[in-house]
Amino acid sequence: MVLEKDDRLILLTNDDGLYAAGLKTLLEVMEEFGKVVLVSTMESQSGMSQALTVKTPLRVKLLEENEKHRIYACNGTPTDSVKLAVNQLLERIPDYVAAGINHGANASVSVLYSGTMAAAIEGCLYGISSVGFSLNSFSPTADFSVCKEYIRIVMKKMALKPLPAGVCLNVNIPAVKSDEVKGIKICRQSKGNWKEEFEKRKDPMGKTYYWLSGFFQNHEPEAEDTDEWALRNNYVSVVPVTVDMTAHWYLEELKEKFNK
Repeated sequence: MVLEKDDRLILLTNDDGLYAAGLKTLLEVMEEFGKVVLVSTMESQSGMSQALTVKTPLRVKLLEENEKHRIYACNGTPTDSVKLAVNQLLERIPDYVAAGINHGANASVSVLYSGTMAAAIEGCLYGISSVGFSLNSFSPTADFSVCKEYIRIVMKKMALKPLPAGVCLNVNIPAVKSDEVKGIKICRQSKGNWKEEFEKRKDPMGKTYYWLSGFFQNHEPEAEDTDEWALRNNYVSVVPVTVDMTAHWYLEELKEKFNK
């Protein structure tokens, strides 16, 4: 059954903080698809992945409510925001969870570190059709308007049929002008890793501290079916992400090893 706009309840969150430009853009588009409840951390929680707050109390404050949306501020992580919303703040299970628009791509293994994608993954753990949106730009003046058309396309597709249980979507959008985007490409996650490099520094008191830097190493730069290739060639990449991290292809070989 296809839900009408007035019947849809959408949970919205992100990991860049309540006043992030990407979240503002996503809220604007999502209001076209249903009633929105936004639960976001006040400050950036980038790189928090699936972290939960377990050592301090969680607090949430209703900031705004009108016929289109309710907005809450939370002192926890993106995953906390989803859990609080589903368990305490919403009148029912939402029809969709949307996270983003993240400031910077979450392609390849970045999905493992992303608070934005953690929120989407948490949504699909509840059986909710969930999606994370990211723009491939870290610029403080990034133009998120290019994302609007593709968010609408993705949401319309999801509205036609719910995603399978345990699957969410990772959508990455190139930071180019709208007329330069070549379209949407369904992809797999590129194989690669972050090459961490720590800068050793001294604080004003002369004590040593370390600042994380580094760069991404793409192990298959010419593979045209990957999200990294799609972004590099001005396509919007859409990757179905599963919560099942089992290496199914290795099960039989591993059984043989342990049965010897």
